[in-house]
Amino acid sequence: MSENKKFTIRLTEKRNGWSAEIMRQVTSRRTVVSKREMGFESQELAQAWADKELAGFIENQAKRNERKAETRAAKAEAAAKAEAAADSEE
Repeated sequence: MSENKKFTIRLTEKRNGWSAEIMRQVTSRRTVVSKREMGFESQELAQAWADKELAGFIENQAKRNERKAETRAAKAEAAAKAEAAADSEE
């Protein structure tokens, strides 16, 4: 199981087999199904699929966080240059 608090896995048994869902914690009270796959023959197959997909979700989140951090740094640098230019004009 993952150490990630934002995403969890839920396995349920349905009439036509096992179902695996990747749940995302939106707020402290609300969760959303991010991805669902149904029709697995066994719980182990459903767990394996969910673990693989969850790893992909976490990797994508890490990449997204890096891109956002670069954008924030660039904006902060531009704001600092603008402020320095405004101060030098006075």
